[in-house]
Amino acid sequence: MLQHHPLHLQSALLGVFCLFLIFNAPVIQAEGMQIHGSNTIGAELAPLLVEGFLKNRGSDPVRILANGKDNEKLLIGNQSGTPLRILVAAHGSSTGFKALEARKADVWASSRPVKPAEVQKMAGQTNLRDSGSEHVVAIDGLAVLVHQSNPVDQLDINTLAGIFSGKISNWSEVGGANRHINLYARDGRSGTWDTFKSLVLSEPHSLHSSARRYESNDQLSDDVSIDPGGIGFSGLASVRDSKVLAISDGQAPALKPSRLTVASEDYPLSRRLFMYTHGNSASTIAKDFVEFVLSEEGQALVSTSGFVSQNPLAVKPDLAERTPPTFKVLTRNYSRLTVNFRFSEGRTTLDNKAQRDLQRIADFLSKKGLTSNDLMLIGFADQQTDELRAQMISELRALSVRKALADFGVRDVRYTGYGHYMPVGMAGGKSGQLRNGRVEVWIRDRQAR
Repeated sequence: MLQHHPLHLQSALLGVFCLFLIFNAPVIQAEGMQIHGSNTIGAELAPLLVEGFLKNRGSDPVRILANGKDNEKLLIGNQSGTPLRILVAAHGSSTGFKALEARKADVWASSRPVKPAEVQKMAGQTNLRDSGSEHVVAIDGLAVLVHQSNPVDQLDINTLAGIFSGKISNWSEVGGANRHINLYARDGRSGTWDTFKSLVLSEPHSLHSSARRYESNDQLSDDVSIDPGGIGFSGLASVRDSKVLAISDGQAPALKPSRLTVASEDYPLSRRLFMYTHGNSASTIAKDFVEFVLSEEGQALVSTSGFVSQNPLAVKPDLAERTPPTFKVLTRNYSRLTVNFRFSEGRTTLDNKAQRDLQRIADFLSKKGLTSNDLMLIGFADQQTDELRAQMISELRALSVRKALADFGVRDVRYTGYGHYMPVGMAGGKSGQLRNGRVEVWIRDRQAR
């Protein structure tokens, strides 16, 4: 039959050849880009950002195609008459690193920070901890999910570890019904799993063998939502029909993931979502894409996806009952910005996200018609050997942010330190220590100006 229709055969062969070119062409090229890695980012957020990026460059409409593989999408736009193809492959954070290392990806999407071993492996190509390679693209909170009928409303991290390690196996042990606990967890290639493991299942805990493992956040959440005995965790964008628990760390108050608690990274299971590139040797399109993602327009798209944008927002917080009266007086006429300044581990140097947040605050003030007189910086320290040392550290941190803001035209901001009081994490613990050592940004309420 085919011999009577040679044009049909040629067309079929040409189609196969074009698909081969799309998926096997060199990555570093003007008309194409590949993003590999996290399912948390790649399922919805990355395609949304890519579509916004292509439209920003004049491509409208943008075609979104499936390529026959699960968790992969091909987005096609147009740039000056030339097709622009961007592949998003969302098979887990560790797969993205391997693709970046092999230069099969322009962008590695990761729902966890780069590991020391990965930094070492890539040292010959770029420093993945450099600001030119490491980009915080959104903030997420690992939501702990249960069935809507579950009466349990909050858990602390130690109890959560006991549940997922199998040491606690019945809901009645934590104030729930007499029902066996069923575990749901992301798979071993997932950055969501890596984050949960590092924040919750540290030594001597390990995930119980009965846990069901998932590549997809959404599918995990859907399965928990129909299991009265279920408990699982997912990215904040995948809560769907499940109930979200409040989580506490040490003596700090239990918090649910919200716009303020996640954006400020006060929520114990908050995390940063990253994109890594080849630094100075990255393709032009990859650099342009990341710059778009970090811009106000790109971050506005982040907020529509269920994740938390890094564009600052003023929020009047609900202070806990045990908040010291002096702090209530200090902040009485202020709202809090959804920005916390944090520091590189063991240092007083601001981290990569903080460097970008300095510009965001300057832009926020300009856009709102405000001045540096409307800001107040409050520094905090982790638990120290004595109160005086904690006070000194907290003030020095606030002062360092004040000096950094001056380089962006925001000068003479008022600042103070609040010592090691009001921790948001377990004092002395690695995760809690990093979250407790912070500088909060407060803005004067309009009526108080």
